[in-house]
Amino acid sequence: MTCAETFAAYAFRSLGYGERLLPKADITLCEQIVLIGSGLIWNVYFAVMALVLGFFFATALAVAKNSSRALARKPAEWFIFVFRGSPLFIQFFLAYEAFVLLPKVGVEFTLLGIDFSASTRWLTRAWLGATLVLFLNTAAYAGEIFYGALRSVPRGDLEAADAYGLTGWHKFRRITWPTMLRLAWPAYTNEAIFLFHATTLVFFSGFPAWRQMGDALYYASYFADKTFNPFIPYPIVAGFFICGTLSVITVFGLINKRLNRHLPRARRRKIGLRLNLIR
Repeated sequence: MTCAETFAAYAFRSLGYGERLLPKADITLCEQIVLIGSGLIWNVYFAVMALVLGFFFATALAVAKNSSRALARKPAEWFIFVFRGSPLFIQFFLAYEAFVLLPKVGVEFTLLGIDFSASTRWLTRAWLGATLVLFLNTAAYAGEIFYGALRSVPRGDLEAADAYGLTGWHKFRRITWPTMLRLAWPAYTNEAIFLFHATTLVFFSGFPAWRQMGDALYYASYFADKTFNPFIPYPIVAGFFICGTLSVITVFGLINKRLNRHLPRARRRKIGLRLNLIR
């Protein structure tokens, strides 16, 4: 099978399209690259869904934690503390066990005289259950980042907003929130990178791959078992994630440039690739 035929057969196998049977003998490098790349689609899905949903929830958590009302502040503080204080793998495990205990036939409830029925069996699938855990985890970390940035908004900006007569929602939307994002964006970029890397933990969690439609590490582990050589599939996974990290830095760098477009060029904080020897 040529590389073109391999791509046509396995490029979207992780989504349920193409050849159903995995190669079992005479596995080529092209097959490993294509199938691992196919599994990477799920890693991108986990990261994008968790980041998009977690971004708005993190903003709400930051505002709630900065509130002077204990009724809003305390739940946000405890939520952030619990999800930042416990390992992500343990969160995966506990969430899966909790979802399994739910009745898989569904949950029925009545609201305002109307009967509703919600199926819960999909919560034990990785595409929903694992995404929910990642969403809550990144919301907690990003919420703390946004909270720190919210506390660092210059008082002069807020006083200028008051002088212009901006109050409440208009003040937050036009002054406080953009300034908070501008201050928090470099740190939030690191959180996005860490979350993208954390999607590999879905393979080790209890959430099963539905119909063998697994992520990148699922196929890498399969090839390592079949070929007895882990030094080919796992470096391929690392290469894909390095390319994904560069993509995240590029996209978030463009957003950072947009957020800082009103500042003089000398004061703009750039986002670039910084190699840390020790984390």
